[in-house]
Amino acid sequence: MGSQLTSNVSLSRVGCAELTIRSYCILCACMNEATSDLTGLARIRNAALDRFAQDGVAAASIRDVAKHAGVSPGLVQHYFPSKAALVEAVNAHVIALATNAFSGPIEDGSSLAALQELGDRLTEFVAEHPTALSYVARSAADGETGALGIFDAFLQIARQQWQRLADRDLLRADIDLEWSALHIVVLVLGTILLKDAIDRHLPEPFFTTAQLERWNAAGSALFREGTYRTNPDP
Repeated sequence: MGSQLTSNVSLSRVGCAELTIRSYCILCACMNEATSDLTGLARIRNAALDRFAQDGVAAASIRDVAKHAGVSPGLVQHYFPSKAALVEAVNAHVIALATNAFSGPIEDGSSLAALQELGDRLTEFVAEHPTALSYVARSAADGETGALGIFDAFLQIARQQWQRLADRDLLRADIDLEWSALHIVVLVLGTILLKDAIDRHLPEPFFTTAQLERWNAAGSALFREGTYRTNPDP
């Protein structure tokens, strides 16, 4: 009975994550229709993302966002009547970025090729969207409800990718797919959250090309040895 309850709770979370992804993507699409360049709505949303990542959602005010965007507080409230609406817009934007980067299937090929492609996608996403990831890592650690929803959406995207690989018989039969997905999300967000501490142990900053490639190679080796079959496809 306990395992059934745990399973039901897990399925409920998966359903909620899928709903979060769909609803946020719809919201983001509506915003993209409203603006085709970085003026008005999109510029304010991006400025809010910067402030939330730097200061935290609770500490960043509408006035702070307006100053960072170079607009008046009134214009911010024209597009976003409340701070909650602004947070929702930022969350929609972040989830859309991740969905666009990872929703597509991994190309057919060997297990090693699939792992390499997944690692390359992940590294490219980290390189291109450090502010978005910093926002999620900081806010989720602070227990912000919206950021926890993004964490769940990231986890669902990771689950889907691992399941696709499992369906192609590229993973060990005994793999724990839930923890494999969690490991991916925690590896990324934890690295971003602790970047300043990590930088102290690297010859150059984490976000340099050489260190990102090194992170990719190390992560791929970790999952290849610990996740993929002992004798991978040639």
